[in-house]
Amino acid sequence: MERLSTLANHLSANNTSCPVNKKADDVVICAALRTPLTKANRGGLKDTAPETLVAHVIKAVCEQAKLNPKDIQDIAIGNVSQPGAGLYTSRIGQFLAGFPETVPIHSVNRLCSSGLEAVAQIASKIRAGIIDIGIAGGVEQMSQYDMQSSAPNPELIDENVFENEKARNCLMGMGQTSENVAKKYNISREVQDKFAAESQRRAAEAQEKGYFKAEIVPIKTSIKKKGSDEREPIFVDKDDGIRKETTFASLQKLKPSFGKDGMSTAGNSSQLTDGAAAVILARRSTAEKLGLPIIARWLSHAVVGVPPEIMGVGPAYAIPQVLKQTGLKVSDIDIFELNEAFASQALFCIDTLKLDTKKVNPKGGAIALGHPLGCTGARQVATLLSELKRTGGKNGIVSMCVGTGMGAAAVFQME
Repeated sequence: MERLSTLANHLSANNTSCPVNKKADDVVICAALRTPLTKANRGGLKDTAPETLVAHVIKAVCEQAKLNPKDIQDIAIGNVSQPGAGLYTSRIGQFLAGFPETVPIHSVNRLCSSGLEAVAQIASKIRAGIIDIGIAGGVEQMSQYDMQSSAPNPELIDENVFENEKARNCLMGMGQTSENVAKKYNISREVQDKFAAESQRRAAEAQEKGYFKAEIVPIKTSIKKKGSDEREPIFVDKDDGIRKETTFASLQKLKPSFGKDGMSTAGNSSQLTDGAAAVILARRSTAEKLGLPIIARWLSHAVVGVPPEIMGVGPAYAIPQVLKQTGLKVSDIDIFELNEAFASQALFCIDTLKLDTKKVNPKGGAIALGHPLGCTGARQVATLLSELKRTGGKNGIVSMCVGTGMGAAAVFQME
């Protein structure tokens, strides 16, 4: 803990002040949408190709903002497991969506924060004057490409890696890092299961009340019939990983997933999920010139490094860093979209930062909704902005831990 405090104290600060007045060069959000999130290998999108998911969301945000795709100057898509880090599927998806070849695209892989990193890259290029408008997003098809597909091949790892503790710990399974956080900071199985049950309850309530409809763009696709290669059409319009029937008692019955003495289970960890999301960002003057809606402002973004073996603590250090950059305080934030990779690490971050739990994932988090790796950061932006709009909130943060030992966070402010 002392080591992490030292790390936080020595991180360099980018002291950009929080904007009070609207400025022509503000980076603004003009649209943010996502597909439904569905269970990997079992859900409604299990047979839908990642390029189709990309095409669906980038076309949808342009239609929502009434933006001609030819006006987009760059696209960044976060991805972790697809071949070529998702660039092939993203470029193909661009053409399937009707975007011209003159619009460039690139892929981003910062593991679980890839979608948010894509947003930060497009926002930073706008702020730097390189482009005026772009699309950021993320996609993950975990039914077709699981986490193991992007893991290093043990046979190709240099033996020197195993002589260096930190390098070796980068190869540690995410489940083990969750157990490390729980044991190091005395986070009991009981509180983890209570947290997971509440995530499911909030998500189920939000789904029943229709709170997700503003951020979800339904998709017509097809699914393979059981025991056959034949497909049947399907209309997917809601998240299917939410388990309304989940209770604390039912979660307590689950066996540990990462060792018989562990505390992380399938019920208090994020789900493997398929999905995609996209966000349109622009310079304010450009958005106004094109007649685009302006939903919110992107204020700043921060990434920090933490020990790989307890990577889940990342948000507890990234959030203070991004708040410092914007001049805001924890009390100024109305909603925290904190990715629930595991209940253990989410609880550590909430407790360390002394966050008001009512402000954290009010519509549930990844334990209930799922965590399509490269998509999550962009998905959280869509979830955050729709909820800030619904509740009349002003400031919001998207944050997550990152495998190999990092934390990322970004601040958004509603217009």
